[in-house]
Amino acid sequence: TLALDSDGTVESLLAIDYPNTGRTVAEELTHLIATIGENMNIRRISKLDVDNGVVAHYVHNAITPTSGKIGVLVAMEGTGDTAKLEEEGKKIAMHVAATSPLALTVEDLDPEAVERERTVLSDQARESGKPEAIIEKMVEGRLRKEYFQQVVLLQQTFVIDGKATVDQAVKAFEKELGSPVKITKF
Repeated sequence: TLALDSDGTVESLLAIDYPNTGRTVAEELTHLIATIGENMNIRRISKLDVDNGVVAHYVHNAITPTSGKIGVLVAMEGTGDTAKLEEEGKKIAMHVAATSPLALTVEDLDPEAVERERTVLSDQARESGKPEAIIEKMVEGRLRKEYFQQVVLLQQTFVIDGKATVDQAVKAFEKELGSPVKITKF
């Protein structure tokens, strides 16, 4: 709950007072490391909210309903039945836990990561002896058909059915729900 009081950055979370200790979150983390003897850190936080819809969650290997090895939040905007939105959001959160996508859309990908992948694919294509004009087309095709389908949530094959992409599954859910649905963040 302390992360909710932050501005969504690790730095602001670390500066918040940790309840009943007289220490900040950063100082409490240092204290816990010294006490337990295990290195720990806070790598990232993110705040998700929606105007209309739900922030669904899934905890993999749950120890309690809110703690486990992997926790996923999915923000879904929609005006339909909240319980159905929550249920579909949980399925998508389970998918995220299983596949670890890097971004929601291609546009959200880190340009440097895309360029690194483009370079690797270009080098592989050059080794095959293909002409440069063909190499460029091959690389763009492989980026679309291989890389993006592996790392972009909406383009991944939905693990729940193994057939449709996540985007297609959301569109099918929209028809079932009878109102528009959009994943805004995870």
